[in-house]
Amino acid sequence: MSEAKKGDRVKVHYTGKLNDGSVFDSSENREPLEFELGAGMMIAGFDKAVTGMKVGDTKTANIPSNEAYGERNNEMVVEVPKAQLPADLKPEVGQQLAMQQPNGQSIPVVVTKVEADTIEIDANHPLAGKDLIFDIELVEIA
Repeated sequence: MSEAKKGDRVKVHYTGKLNDGSVFDSSENREPLEFELGAGMMIAGFDKAVTGMKVGDTKTANIPSNEAYGERNNEMVVEVPKAQLPADLKPEVGQQLAMQQPNGQSIPVVVTKVEADTIEIDANHPLAGKDLIFDIELVEIA
């Protein structure tokens, strides 16, 4: 039986957990996740974990933050004047917004603080700085 290698299209079932055991994502009750191994479609640690697996194999992979979504970057936490926000927006802590970049792309941000004239937003990935645990089952090598 062949092993999954870079360039293969693979299908996996997975459950992603934090160190405290809380689940942040899972393919349970969904179709398996399909991706090209080593093509940069997945976090580096996930690609590395699937490489070498055979169809039917299961494993638990502990992926450090530097092979997942990276470390938190404090420069991605910024204060924005409320005057720059749409007039009808009433920001609340924890609210997710899409901020327009100069290049026209929008990025997801989370409101972390609301002051009288400003809000603080965090553009870090929600899983940045976190070590992740994935239970992975290789379902198919296409």
